[in-house]
Amino acid sequence: MNSALKKFELHLDITTDNNTAISTLNQHCSLSNNQLKQAINQGALWLTRGKSTQRFRRVKKTLKLGDKLHFYYDEQVLSQQPNEATLIADCIDYSVWYKPYGMLSQGSKWSDHCTIARWAQTHLIPERAVFIVHRLDRAATGLILVAHTKKAARALSLMFEQHDLEKIYQIILHGDHSLRPQPDKLISDVDGKSASSTFTHLEYDRETNASLVQAKIDSGRKHQIRIHAASINMPVVGDRLHGQKENEAIDSNEINVDLQLCAVSLSFICPLSSEKRAFLLPEHLTPSLNTLK
Repeated sequence: MNSALKKFELHLDITTDNNTAISTLNQHCSLSNNQLKQAINQGALWLTRGKSTQRFRRVKKTLKLGDKLHFYYDEQVLSQQPNEATLIADCIDYSVWYKPYGMLSQGSKWSDHCTIARWAQTHLIPERAVFIVHRLDRAATGLILVAHTKKAARALSLMFEQHDLEKIYQIILHGDHSLRPQPDKLISDVDGKSASSTFTHLEYDRETNASLVQAKIDSGRKHQIRIHAASINMPVVGDRLHGQKENEAIDSNEINVDLQLCAVSLSFICPLSSEKRAFLLPEHLTPSLNTLK
């Protein structure tokens, strides 16, 4: 394929009747029908109708006069393949998943095929709408909750905004965390806002000089756990953003170690049913010091 086609975008006004997305795009780019269909299925096409702009996958649906198509093609983005997410619980109005390393919470204008939202939508039976109510960093793993109705999305989003839940993480840190006071309360600003985390030592491995630690946060700042860990000179293993290079030398293969930060537990009073719900990540999916050996 022509290298000029590797990344481009089109914004097309629909000015005649009986056009479909495929027929319209065929007139303006040299991608094959199969390439177009695959890109559209992966979330590269958007439709503006009236005041609404939404991702559009219905390649055979007839468009209307006044519609506008937005096609964002990036060969590099579309070639990426998502790691597999695991369904932990299907609660009908919402579901709980294990999000693996590298999977996004939400997509970009270029695609959504590597997101937990799209994975949940295409793997739940029966298929349902998906609404993201909270996020996990791309590099983090663990439990993530997605809603399947607008009512559930509003209620659960509010629950997360008001911190009306308990979320527990497990992390692997460089160094022997047992030498610090237990529990280890860390209070320092993150991005100019107050932030509080509590680290509790679980296990230490002398061979790798690394500690398995439980982490709870009282606030929800971006990268809070990673920043607090780095602030005590014990960065999270695999954190090449906040970690310090001199502390990232467990062995010569550490560059291949993913970020060791995982959401292992979610518990809350369900805002829809008022029932207490608790979800635990299966042990084989939680961080292990053996990963570093």
